[in-house]
Amino acid sequence: MSYPAPLVVPAVKKHTATVIMAHGLGDSGAGWISLAQNFRRLQKFEHVSFIFPNAPSIPITANGGMRMPGWYDISSFTDLLQKSADEAGILRSRDYIQHLIATEQSTKSIPPSRIVLGGFSQGGALALLAGVTSPAPLAGVFALSAYLLLADKIPSLVPATSPPKEEVKIFMGHGADDPLVRCDWGRRTAEQLRAWGWSGVEFKTYPDLVHSVDPAEMDDVEAFLRGRLGAE
Repeated sequence: MSYPAPLVVPAVKKHTATVIMAHGLGDSGAGWISLAQNFRRLQKFEHVSFIFPNAPSIPITANGGMRMPGWYDISSFTDLLQKSADEAGILRSRDYIQHLIATEQSTKSIPPSRIVLGGFSQGGALALLAGVTSPAPLAGVFALSAYLLLADKIPSLVPATSPPKEEVKIFMGHGADDPLVRCDWGRRTAEQLRAWGWSGVEFKTYPDLVHSVDPAEMDDVEAFLRGRLGAE
């Protein structure tokens, strides 16, 4: 399966770090490009290139088979922690995200340790999976309104070359009133990751927030990026 070309907002100054941000179901990279545009307007993270990948258009079972941009199929929205997940689609998209990381290193000389993965909703779930199963140490992972994919298989998907789990820094943000990806699913995801040894997981909730983001959450994302990539 081919993936549409990602949108890229290049670094303004010397390129020394990269953020890869995956959109949610039915969205596109353009839906999140304002993240980089706002930083550019405020002259923040000028050393960082932002990559906004685009998911392919696929049939989504939970939406009656309607085709839309999706990183993998979802059979039901009633429990996104389901074990009857689209494993082939999930791993295909995980591999694509990890390919983007490798390409940054091979073409831009940006090592994985200077790359942060991020995502919202379905994209956040994908970023978590790609991050904890990365064969090389990443600068960090942020996942907004996200949940755990392939929970029964994650330990076996972690390569032998992966960094020590306690060194992986993960920020998870979630709306307390999210009706689609319930806040409890995000909390349980963070708890499970910690139980497996990823002790560097921070989970924060935002009052009155539904399936979206708000300024307080984005301020926390900015602080996370500053801590992992620097603010030069």
